[in-house]
Amino acid sequence: MYPTSLTQLARANPFSAPLFTLQKVEEPQQSLHGQRTRRLAAAAVADDNVSCEFGSSKYYALCGFGGILSCGLTHTAVVPLDLVKCRLQVNPDKYKSIGNGFSVTVREDGVRGLAKGWAPTFIGYSMQGLCKFGFYEVFKIFYSDLLGEENSYLWRTSLYLAASASAEFFADIALAPMEAVKVRIQTQPGYANTLRQCVPKMFAEEGLWAFYKGVVPLWMRQIPYTMMKFACFERTVELLYKYVVPKPRSECSKSEQLVVTFVAGYIAGVFCAIVSHPADSVVSVLNKEKGSTAVQVLKRLGPKGVWKGLVARIIMIGTLTALQWFIYDSVKVYFRLPRPPPPEMPESLKKKLGLTE
Repeated sequence: MYPTSLTQLARANPFSAPLFTLQKVEEPQQSLHGQRTRRLAAAAVADDNVSCEFGSSKYYALCGFGGILSCGLTHTAVVPLDLVKCRLQVNPDKYKSIGNGFSVTVREDGVRGLAKGWAPTFIGYSMQGLCKFGFYEVFKIFYSDLLGEENSYLWRTSLYLAASASAEFFADIALAPMEAVKVRIQTQPGYANTLRQCVPKMFAEEGLWAFYKGVVPLWMRQIPYTMMKFACFERTVELLYKYVVPKPRSECSKSEQLVVTFVAGYIAGVFCAIVSHPADSVVSVLNKEKGSTAVQVLKRLGPKGVWKGLVARIIMIGTLTALQWFIYDSVKVYFRLPRPPPPEMPESLKKKLGLTE
């Protein structure tokens, strides 16, 4: 029997495997079409009433579609707030606060001016959502198979972090061109009013580099953001069902489960906004200016300047993240995709820890 403290460590440890070596025991081989598969314990869901197999091509495709809807629709819906936030970051002398930013924008451009950049926002973040959510599911299962069922449980937060970082790397490459166009339209009045005007003008002036010069700052902003978004969400859902929700997830209705999804998404979103805001400020300034580098912008903004517009971003990202998870989970419910419950310790691990007879 292992000491109680180490047993508790194995249960509660969020980032790494416990600091002891488990006794090796023979495990039964589980095969699918002749291949051994290893999945998170959470993936062991019943096949009843689901439209496809967990980890199948159809599953990944529909998860990607859910990502398109969750990111494309939500980011487009908050374009006015995003526009004001960007202008606060790149021109704080003119736009003093959120309220002042809205009033100045409406006074100069009219109400329609608040919708500037909606087209590149919708296209760019739809592509990002496709890669972010679709590849997250791919990498989560891939890394879980590499680790095995027991290590996937013990290292589950690290697994969430690695899978989300891998997915976001590709998602930002898909997002970068439209993000550059969006920021140029929103922060340079008179430069261009529409996507069709802006793209050829940017290409003529700076070439293809104009659309990808912000990809590294995007990685700096989005990868920490997405790591927090997915890992914090996954662990928050686990904790809500364990300590807050008065009944097991299996006894909750689909509507009740979606409420838990929304709450966990909002909590994750607040942390996401704080972690990624300095890089977001750099991206906004970088895409506005020609010839600047991320390091030059960072030095010019200084420690205080990189936090301009944080309140607006917390409101925007908190709401966005909650809605994104809600829409994404709703898509899974609508298409009857497998929705694994929060992970539980595998029986084989319980035996090794002496938790069962």
